[in-house]
Amino acid sequence: MNITPEEIEFAMDLFSDLGPLTTRKMMGGLCLYRDGTIFAIVHSDYGTMIKGAGTFKDELDAMGLTRWTYQRDNALKPTAMPYWKLPESALDDPEEACDLARRALAHL
Repeated sequence: MNITPEEIEFAMDLFSDLGPLTTRKMMGGLCLYRDGTIFAIVHSDYGTMIKGAGTFKDELDAMGLTRWTYQRDNALKPTAMPYWKLPESALDDPEEACDLARRALAHL
């Protein structure tokens, strides 16, 4: 399923306090960039996800956030991507969403 214009607008509004953002459609969704660095993905099937790298991955796991995984054909186990689903509270709170985005960008 393709990402909708409404989903794109929502994500741009949610992270607008980060300053100028750029986007690129890929991976079945929309990648969000700040100063050329990807920090989040919006996927029509999986929702809004924040990128984890370095020790921030451990923080996202400790928060109990769900990591994006998918099953490849003929694979024995799912493939884990470096993205975690935003908590529901962050989807309603741009300040919380932007805080997570800033933390993600600091670790990339």
